[in-house]
Amino acid sequence: MAEGKDLLQVLWSGADVLRGKMDANEYKTYLLGLVFYKYLSDSYLSKVYDLLNDGTPDDLEEAQDEYESAMNSDDANDLLEELQESLRYTLDPDMTYISMLRDVKNNSFNREKLQAAFNRIQESDEIFNGLFADVDLYSNRLGTGDQKQSATVAEVIRVLDGADLIHTKGDILGNAYEYLIGQFASETGKKAGEFYTPHGPAQILCRIAMTGQEDKKGLQVYDPCMGSGSLMLSCRNYSSEPEYIKYYGQELMPSTYNLARMNMFLHGVLPENQHLRNGDTLDADWPTGEDTEFDVVTMNPPYSANWSAAEGFKQDERFMDYGGKLAPKSKADYAFLLHGFYHLKQTGTMAIVLPHGVLFRGAAEGTIRQILLENGSIYAVIGLPSNMFYNTSIPTCIIVLKKHREGRDVLFIDASKQFVKEKKQNVMQDEHIDHVVELYNNRQSVDKEACLASYDDIVKNDFNLNIPRYVDTTEEEPEIDIKALTQSIRDTDKEIKEGNEALLSMMRELTFDSDETRDAVANLISVLEGM
Repeated sequence: MAEGKDLLQVLWSGADVLRGKMDANEYKTYLLGLVFYKYLSDSYLSKVYDLLNDGTPDDLEEAQDEYESAMNSDDANDLLEELQESLRYTLDPDMTYISMLRDVKNNSFNREKLQAAFNRIQESDEIFNGLFADVDLYSNRLGTGDQKQSATVAEVIRVLDGADLIHTKGDILGNAYEYLIGQFASETGKKAGEFYTPHGPAQILCRIAMTGQEDKKGLQVYDPCMGSGSLMLSCRNYSSEPEYIKYYGQELMPSTYNLARMNMFLHGVLPENQHLRNGDTLDADWPTGEDTEFDVVTMNPPYSANWSAAEGFKQDERFMDYGGKLAPKSKADYAFLLHGFYHLKQTGTMAIVLPHGVLFRGAAEGTIRQILLENGSIYAVIGLPSNMFYNTSIPTCIIVLKKHREGRDVLFIDASKQFVKEKKQNVMQDEHIDHVVELYNNRQSVDKEACLASYDDIVKNDFNLNIPRYVDTTEEEPEIDIKALTQSIRDTDKEIKEGNEALLSMMRELTFDSDETRDAVANLISVLEGM
């Protein structure tokens, strides 16, 4: 049984089959899609066995055999109805992963069967609609021609046989999936910004957003730029009622949206607690129905992205209360921030990662920032180390926002030195994360690390929130001891003179084969004697 590290190794070895045939941004879709298919298939057979025998099978081969027998019985329709009701999908016996694996071992695998299984799952319930759309089993990237393409898929199926996705405990499977996503982010570099927030910033952001809301049952979490959903799912780690959390997320890229949906299932999130949408967050507001305000808002939007900034947005409820100003066309940072803030409950907390420019840029952004500060909406600003994210090396910051709080002070934290260097990236380890969260919770000024700035301090700085204006991290030059320096110079001078004398003494004892060499050395001795 593969657990923990073993599971990671099995899953990651599936990538080795595909590596070299295509880049990581493409093969992540195949591997993560096939892992998810195996999870659904194995869960299905396990449920079949449970319904038939009231227990968990020792192995899925046994469950497969029992399912095939049951489907030939008079009770087959009743079994399928119960499976559809409880799991929201059904699979024919020859559509299961175990059936595919048997074909692989017999060298009779046919990808048509796998495609049929994908189609069945997608058509079983709206929540699975289009889920495998990106897993193109007919792509030339898998090889040239039917035989090679099928062979590549078959090899991934064979490798994944080592991953026991049914007996893994707790969040091991979900965490393994997160690990895979992180590994792909590392390999894909610039494109990774679409779907992954590194561990350190993610944990800080989620712990802060969850502070004071850990025991709330039925917590509602919202991420309008959700990527793989990892930020929202990280909030589970800090909740005492994680199974009751409702997730609301939107994602622009269809393939990343599908990845988030898979990630939710693999973390054991019930379908009724998943409210995910494929769409453009800034273009049209969402959600606009019953639930529009949330306890926790987490965001890592694309930095300084382009958006339309059309005049009509000045009448949009998300953006209309900020002096008639909109985020600039070439920098949508404040558009994302205001969208998220609009959807925050009066009692909630929002945390967003943005580039430092939002702290000090002027014009429309300066006006929006000033109004937020006048309203007491900005609660804290945390400067992160540079080179933390896969898609940019620039330093970023976390801005924490709250609604209708008492006071307008702002806590500034300089966490730019809280990291270790690993390969290409800077990484925040647990002690760094804990330290930043401790500074946040204490909400006090700490020399060279944190400053609790009053509203008057911020007004004096013309509403500029650049962290060095508040947290002075400069180191004083040590005082020079003139007396000791003088003595050091004397000692050095003495050593030079003694060295010269020793050199002259040796040179005077030299003998020469030619007058020319003797004259040259004599000239050098006279120069040294004059020093």
